[in-house]
Amino acid sequence: QVQLVESGGGLVQAGGSLRLSCAASGRTFSSYVMGWFRQAPGKEREFVAAISWSSGVTLYADAVKGRFTASRDNAKNTVYLEMNSLKPEDTAVYYCAARRISYGEYEYWGQGTQVTVSS
Repeated sequence: QVQLVESGGGLVQAGGSLRLSCAASGRTFSSYVMGWFRQAPGKEREFVAAISWSSGVTLYADAVKGRFTASRDNAKNTVYLEMNSLKPEDTAVYYCAARRISYGEYEYWGQGTQVTVSS
């Protein structure tokens, strides 16, 4: 079955960097878009970034534009989220998810990884 496994979260000081990974397995993802979402305590889950497996085209939320970079390694079936200039407000559980390019809803979700940014 499809599995998305995130890793790379942790505790970092404001201004620091982290790189999240999402290893995907269980199917071919060439026609999928991989998304990154986050959910902070007491808040709704929000979109962070997305990347197309096939074209590499990316999309970012305004809150992270210029600081976060999504990328993918097709050979490893892994997508990454490079997070720089982290702020305390970036603290959240980060999830990766997958949806078909032609389908609006994300079908598959990982278990999440905690990112905590201290001030």
